[in-house]
Amino acid sequence: MRKRTKILLVIITIIAIGFILPQNFKMPVENATINDFNKDSFWYYPWGKSVTHKGVDIFAKDGTKIKSSVSGLVLYSGNIPIGGEISIILGPKWRIHYYAHMKENMTSTLSFVTQNTIIGKVGTSGNAKGKAPHLHYSILTIIPYFHKYDSESKQGWKKIFYLNPIDYLTNN
Repeated sequence: MRKRTKILLVIITIIAIGFILPQNFKMPVENATINDFNKDSFWYYPWGKSVTHKGVDIFAKDGTKIKSSVSGLVLYSGNIPIGGEISIILGPKWRIHYYAHMKENMTSTLSFVTQNTIIGKVGTSGNAKGKAPHLHYSILTIIPYFHKYDSESKQGWKKIFYLNPIDYLTNN
């Protein structure tokens, strides 16, 4: 077998394994329920500088523990202007889980986390300063879901890369 063919098979195998790993999704904010977020907030417009709200805000007391909703690899842990203290975790099915506005970030880039790993605490960092403490949580996919394209909404083309986290919060 040629070297290119072997490399291609390895890549295909890695991609396939990523899709067959079970997600076993869990609520990221400790003791939160469906009463702690607005079920209509995903893809809400207008939403400040973001134009459209591409996630869900889960409200909790300042300092409430945040656990990873899935097991995965921390791609980035740090501070950015809009999100404040954030963690970005690559989980099963090649989905990226974005946690923002944390008071305290307890992960490090390129570390592995499980659903029992405390990754931070609920806060008001970034553009959430002055607002009620919450976790902004988004799920993105690196494999586009073209059937989710929405020509009727603002930034509707971006829907091919975003999954509605509320679907996962209410089904578990």
